[in-house]
Amino acid sequence: MTGSIVSRLVQGATNLFALWTVLGTLWAWFVPAHFLWVVDGRFQPFGQPLISVLLGIIMLGMGLTLTLQDFQRVAQIPRCVATGVVLQFTIMPIAGVTLATVFALEPGLAVGLILVSCCPGGTASNVVAYLARANLALSVTMTMASTLVAIIATPLLTGWLADKFVAIDRWNLFVNMVSIVLIPVVAGVVLKQLFPRAADRVSTVSPLVSALVVVIIVAGIIAASKPLIEEHFGVLMLAVLLLHVFGFGLGYVLTALLGQGFAERRTISIEVGMQNSGLGSSLASTPAFAAQFAAPMQAALAPVPSAISSVYHVVMGSLLAAIWRRSTTTKRTKR
Repeated sequence: MTGSIVSRLVQGATNLFALWTVLGTLWAWFVPAHFLWVVDGRFQPFGQPLISVLLGIIMLGMGLTLTLQDFQRVAQIPRCVATGVVLQFTIMPIAGVTLATVFALEPGLAVGLILVSCCPGGTASNVVAYLARANLALSVTMTMASTLVAIIATPLLTGWLADKFVAIDRWNLFVNMVSIVLIPVVAGVVLKQLFPRAADRVSTVSPLVSALVVVIIVAGIIAASKPLIEEHFGVLMLAVLLLHVFGFGLGYVLTALLGQGFAERRTISIEVGMQNSGLGSSLASTPAFAAQFAAPMQAALAPVPSAISSVYHVVMGSLLAAIWRRSTTTKRTKR
């Protein structure tokens, strides 16, 4: 009984992810000193940047929630999953490089925007899909599939599309994707198989922990980048907003044109529109990535689009979920 109450409380707190993100962002904006420890290098667990370790924790938590049945589900709904993953790695990257070019963004902002657009779907999308009464199984499967595909796709696409702004070290990005994403996810899946009961207990709270860790990462980058955000506020906010408008909008429209059902349209729209901004922030914050820029200021700008993105996509996704949830409830009431 107690476990059930805790589970409901954790789920309720996780469902308020948009609120925590906004509050964390506002806190970091008005009191930056409270979050500078996330990014200033004073903490380096295992000799690694703290942000990378925090993201690894999120990926480990994701792995702990996965079972072999989740992987088998891909074979059961291949068309939906393939549609979603293809749209994920076409709509957003094309929108990212187009917006960076149209708005003539500085190299750091341009590369940062392209990088986050080439990232996989975020784990928060599963929460939003649940709230929107979309196809939750498809959402979880798509997040898993796009995350695994991203290990190769993100370095290749970022290197190709951002090359006109900065020469990107694709191999370094690939190594970071393996260490930050693949190894923790695989470790989580293995631990789930070896210690299922312990993994189930941890996975009860892991979604909330993941949500809070993302908020901490975003708050740290906002705190460190406040002067840069103020300097580029207008064009930066508009470019990132349009990136997610294209993601959510085209994700829904193109899925509808391909003949998918309402639940699948909602799911793929959410998955395409919501990027793993924490991953984008982590990759852009690594010393090796920063070293690719000739000017330190441009390197400092690179993580900023991901931080802004994390606020936008969670708020936009939550609003869409509320609209779709109400629409579904209204239809059921009429019946």
